[in-house]
Amino acid sequence: MTAITGIPLNLLRTWLPGNNERERPQIVLSTVHDGRPDARTVLLSEWDAEGFFFHTDSRSRKVADIRENPNVSLVVLWPGFTRQLTVQGVAEIAPADEQVAAYERRSPYLKALAWLNDDELAQLPRSERVARWEAFLEQTDVSAVEPPATWIGFRVRPTRLTFWESDPDTASRRTEFTHTDQGWEQRFLPG
Repeated sequence: MTAITGIPLNLLRTWLPGNNERERPQIVLSTVHDGRPDARTVLLSEWDAEGFFFHTDSRSRKVADIRENPNVSLVVLWPGFTRQLTVQGVAEIAPADEQVAAYERRSPYLKALAWLNDDELAQLPRSERVARWEAFLEQTDVSAVEPPATWIGFRVRPTRLTFWESDPDTASRRTEFTHTDQGWEQRFLPG
């Protein structure tokens, strides 16, 4: 099991919000679909020294992609293009207690989304989607509802972390950490 230690862990602590902070960064998750890269934006639910967590619907294409090929990448981009974190790693299903805890921390909107955002709803005209959404909210106390059976979480265990930072006084550069049998090896790359 690969744990993030040393300098890369310290950098993550300064770059990423704490897990207790309400606002969660959006990340780009890339998978392989039919032999081609496929990317979409998800929320970084939390992170720790073991990896980075995101949650989604188990019926989604990204989950099918991960089940077929668990090698993924994540990108966190800060506004203004001043920083970027790229993670390459292997996705695995998160522990059940972590999945429940992540759902409980979600906003009411995101909890409703977990229940309603499916292929059936996507096919409806906007007016019918709005009506179904409103009916769900009228009939459901989203603050008390359990996660749907389709709720799933993943931990991405990193094998490579690349920290990119702009610098107005010189060329930007990337600091890359690759996990080896000896631990995390560091090297600097052009920006």
